[in-house]
Amino acid sequence: MPSDIAVEKKKLKNPPLKVHYLGDRVLRQPAKRVTKIDDELRQLVREMLQTMYSEDGIGLAAPQVGINKQLIVIDCEPDKPEAPPLVLINPVIKQVSSELCVAQEGCLSIPQVYLDVKRPQTVEIAYKDEYGRPQRLKADELLGRCILHEMDHLNGVVFVDRVENSLTLAQELSKNGFSYQAVKPVA
Repeated sequence: MPSDIAVEKKKLKNPPLKVHYLGDRVLRQPAKRVTKIDDELRQLVREMLQTMYSEDGIGLAAPQVGINKQLIVIDCEPDKPEAPPLVLINPVIKQVSSELCVAQEGCLSIPQVYLDVKRPQTVEIAYKDEYGRPQRLKADELLGRCILHEMDHLNGVVFVDRVENSLTLAQELSKNGFSYQAVKPVA
């Protein structure tokens, strides 16, 4: 269910939050469940959205801005002012499809690096919205991939951990000033 938290979809010269980059320990810590959904959390959601739009992103997980909470904001249509963003609090994967697909991913925490990642075609999740209401969502294509990518952040996993071509991965990271040592491959 789309959010009704209103934030103008525009770039700010000084976004309210700072995005952390690959190599920062904060990206590797499992996020804690949100226990209180209140105005303070909704303000954090606004700041995360403002930061995401400012960085030209379509998804942002709280650990990427140094906040150890299971909170994600997503907007796969940042160019459409009328399309509301999605706010996921304490999301849980209920089901993924057995069909896999490969598509290119990027990440605000690893700027300029875009690589192929294999993920399930569809995902079904349960989560709470910004008012604490339980929701369920089944998603595929870009939204499904974005949800899985951002949920990885809540578990300390970054998309480069899922890249299978280690040679290309090492070259792309090096070219953009990141260390291959920061990658922690997932089985």
